[in-house]
Amino acid sequence: MVLPNESSLQKLQFYVTTPYACGYLPKQRAQSLIATPQQLVTPQVYSSLIQQGFRRSGNFAYRPHCEHCHACVSVRIVLDEFKPNRSQKRAFQLHAHLHANTLPVVFDTSHFELYQRYQLARHMPPESGENAAPLNEIEQYQQFLCQSNVDSLMVEFRDKDDVLKMVSVVDVVQDGLSAVYTFYDTSDPKTSFGTYSILRLIEKARSLGLPYLYLGYWIADSQKMVYKQAFRPQQRLIGGKWVQQTDKS
Repeated sequence: MVLPNESSLQKLQFYVTTPYACGYLPKQRAQSLIATPQQLVTPQVYSSLIQQGFRRSGNFAYRPHCEHCHACVSVRIVLDEFKPNRSQKRAFQLHAHLHANTLPVVFDTSHFELYQRYQLARHMPPESGENAAPLNEIEQYQQFLCQSNVDSLMVEFRDKDDVLKMVSVVDVVQDGLSAVYTFYDTSDPKTSFGTYSILRLIEKARSLGLPYLYLGYWIADSQKMVYKQAFRPQQRLIGGKWVQQTDKS
């Protein structure tokens, strides 16, 4: 297996999880490669790991490590060259009335309640493995989104009446921002919160002088991942190298 080899990563160890139900491809079993011990995954170390396809869930840094499947591909947007398409411009204008607040990664009851509603609408039954805790448990939410040993923040979006509409959890790494997870109000089907959140993160990353926005994994055969390929130009991690993609595939 190809593992990070920078000197700052030499003390890390990596183990492969037992198989669990894949959350993206039906009837598939998945495995992940986990970096341990967690306390050694510092912001600097994590910046190196994410460049090699790792992601974060709570305090865990991981990347897919499935024996017979290589469908998960890390993607990142090249910010200097990105220009929104017509649909993305409409999404931005549709939600221009929202105001953003940047917060530390902490538990907030209003965030958790929005997360519950989002999960019930979009992701029930649980998709994070056979033995996953129920998604409405506060402890599971806190472990997933309120714990981090790297530089992380929450960005909440509220309307003019101060009603919470969306929350994005974001990591700050040396060469970009990494979109960890976004959840939002699903009650209005005419909204485009997911697209809008990425556009706002692009703005934020540019304001910080960062070159990339990491979007996690793209899977060609997963409808949940289709939206990611609309953000161009982007790079995909293929064979250990970031390769620029300019077509629509």
